[in-house]
Amino acid sequence: MNYTTILKKGFVLQWSCSGCAGTQRIKFKTEDRNRSRSICTYHYSNMLNYSTIYHRKRHANSSLASSSHPSFKKDLEHSGILVFDYHTFEKSTDHFNPKFELGDGGYGAVYKGKLTDGRVVAVKRLYENHSRRVEQFMNEVEILARLRHQNLVSLYGCTSRYSKELLLVYEYIPNGTLADHLHGPRAEPGSLSWTARLNIAVEAANALSYLHASAVIHRDVKSSNILLDNNFTVKVADFGLSRLIPVDMTHVSTGSQGTPGYVDPEYNEYYQLTEKSDVYSFGVVVIELISSKTAVDITRQWDEINLSTMAISKIRNDGLDELVDEHIGLT
Repeated sequence: MNYTTILKKGFVLQWSCSGCAGTQRIKFKTEDRNRSRSICTYHYSNMLNYSTIYHRKRHANSSLASSSHPSFKKDLEHSGILVFDYHTFEKSTDHFNPKFELGDGGYGAVYKGKLTDGRVVAVKRLYENHSRRVEQFMNEVEILARLRHQNLVSLYGCTSRYSKELLLVYEYIPNGTLADHLHGPRAEPGSLSWTARLNIAVEAANALSYLHASAVIHRDVKSSNILLDNNFTVKVADFGLSRLIPVDMTHVSTGSQGTPGYVDPEYNEYYQLTEKSDVYSFGVVVIELISSKTAVDITRQWDEINLSTMAISKIRNDGLDELVDEHIGLT
């Protein structure tokens, strides 16, 4: 019996699938061949669509399930990084109450929070509308999971990448940033001694040396990414732009990223990221430590808007002493 005969006589189509509510059944009977073909094509298309939707949902559910898959958590927790439920962080920050906001940046805002075990933490909440938030989130988790150094901020945990929101939780560093103390809300004449500034420079250099020995380039070294505790101990933070460098490569070719005033001019021109890019940015931080000036200030005269340009000019003309902050007692 051929298919045309079957269509003429009529037939009952019955099917079932795992995960569906029940078995489906439909009856066909027509003497019109063209109509038979149309009905057959229509229902075949519907079945195909249902099948496609079902498998897409199944794949999506599988992806969501993998976010809390034991191996996902095990890999992170083996490195000391805990995977938390979103609501744990939401509760710890009083539902991200604005009064607990510590600051914000290009990728997200940071809030002060308190976990159920009593630890005070800093919770970074990545912006939902940022196109690179998942990449930044995974990058920071991957890098900080492998790093341990007294001058790097510690990552305590995170949500799954498939969570309602992407959250990262760090140790809380209570004394603000280096930028705050040099030319921000915590800056007071003479409050940051020359000895303290030297120690900050040495500890930041130690942190960068450790990163480079671990084949990591920070890529956004600046005074606002250098946190200070109550003893003015350095904690370098914000690894969202950082890159791992393969051991057999001298550089990574990538688009220029970073903060204006700190970006290595050669990296900016040739798109070749190397350890020297961090060293250049660190040099700008050193000039900030000496001068208490910001890396970029459009209120300065045009050839001194960029602090690095100003410093190079002063050094070439034996005017380095003109850069030194008069309140630190070196002039």
